[in-house]
Amino acid sequence: MNTPTNSGCSFGPDSSPLLHPGDLTVSSRREFLTRNGIGFGGLSLAALFGLNPFDVEAAANGAPMGPLAPKIAHFPAKAKAVIQIFAGGAPSTVDTWDPKPELLKNDGQKIPGYEGVALGSPFKFEKKGKSGVEVPEIFPQIGKHIDDIAVLRSLFAEIPDHGIAAKMLMTGSAQLPKPSLGSWVVYGLGSVNQNMPGFISLGGDSTFRQCAFLPGIYQGCNVNYDPNASLSTILSNIRSEFSSLDRQRRQIDLASQMNKMHAAQLQKDAQLEARIEAFEIAFKMQTEATDAFDVSKEPQAMRDLYELNPNPGTMARGMGMGGGGRNPVGTKLLVARRLVERGVRFVQVATGGWDTHSDIGNSVASAATSIDGPAGALLQDLKQRGLLDSTLVIWGGEFGRTVTAGGGAGKPGRDHNGKAMVSWMAGGGIKGGQAYGSTDEFGGRSTENKMHVHDLHATILALLGFDHTKLIYNYNGRPFRLTDNFGNVVKEIIA
Repeated sequence: MNTPTNSGCSFGPDSSPLLHPGDLTVSSRREFLTRNGIGFGGLSLAALFGLNPFDVEAAANGAPMGPLAPKIAHFPAKAKAVIQIFAGGAPSTVDTWDPKPELLKNDGQKIPGYEGVALGSPFKFEKKGKSGVEVPEIFPQIGKHIDDIAVLRSLFAEIPDHGIAAKMLMTGSAQLPKPSLGSWVVYGLGSVNQNMPGFISLGGDSTFRQCAFLPGIYQGCNVNYDPNASLSTILSNIRSEFSSLDRQRRQIDLASQMNKMHAAQLQKDAQLEARIEAFEIAFKMQTEATDAFDVSKEPQAMRDLYELNPNPGTMARGMGMGGGGRNPVGTKLLVARRLVERGVRFVQVATGGWDTHSDIGNSVASAATSIDGPAGALLQDLKQRGLLDSTLVIWGGEFGRTVTAGGGAGKPGRDHNGKAMVSWMAGGGIKGGQAYGSTDEFGGRSTENKMHVHDLHATILALLGFDHTKLIYNYNGRPFRLTDNFGNVVKEIIA
């Protein structure tokens, strides 16, 4: 299968530099548009959402807003937007959301069915909320919202390799280049805000936001967000050094008019249509995106809620923050809320720290500290603004960890384990206050109500109003979907 290559927009220190006037010598109209982005502030955004063709016929048949126009899902649903928090590195299940007293009871001893000796969790668990779901002491802020959360204890991954498993989690395929979850969501729902991309990622691997064979307009737009950098650095290529907004507007309109003439007299050029669509969005982003990423417009109390580390002591010191220190993950989640509030359909936030092969007590606590306060603040903030019901928040990593000791003697940790992994979801039609599925008595294998990644994806799409078997894109002579030929919706966690 020949799969097109897409390159999404990218802002920040790692993005491509602007072109300069000396680069404007061209031999044809098409080359001019292709190389120079018709001379406005998105010069470096020529491949803003990739070059795959989108359905230009739709625009000609009464869809003037283009492929990002809001669309109606298969059936009514509460979730209208998604914030996906990727816990890169693979969180340990038994140290986070799947307490196993039997494992602790056998700490340091051989346990049946496993190689090595048991490594009990060093963390205490306590039942929280009206639901009484067990919450580990490392998540005190998230635990305050346990009645809004569904913990998924029976997930599993087929191949516990970071790259392969992460690709499977993000795209539903461990091998072939397939569209990411965010791309499928925007393809199905469009975007509420036509001045912003429908899918924005704040860091993470390019695989996590790829649109593969979907039209390039659905590619995730990556922003290399750094809370310590200026907006002009973060969005370094969004404003023109050479043209005013009025001049840019006239250039885009002229290009669009010329392209319509070309299409009418000769043929439609889908790649060129995609570029002009990208230019239009990039032009509009010059004011909208700057505002969305400017967290200085938030009240200081709100910034503190997200950014201040509430857990002083060993855990905070492990992150190099100290008690009360600023947490950069919090700023990213605050930006995520601001983006969703402005109509962005899918926001992906990459976090890490969960590759805990040694010193399990400090390594897990450090990773938990970096996300506990921010995620707790996000849930509280969304709820207070009336956005939690319509925003699906997802947390989880690519696989799980062993229940036996690894990483050598002295300060053992946990090695890779695909047979049991954990995640949680909140808001967006989730029936909170429950732990779905279970593992064996030691926590190393999913046993009851086992959930494959395809089942997770099917459930997420159902929460957004889609029958996952009918959200299809035809490519290369066959229909494709996120869940391939698999996937069952877990109705028990849907309100």
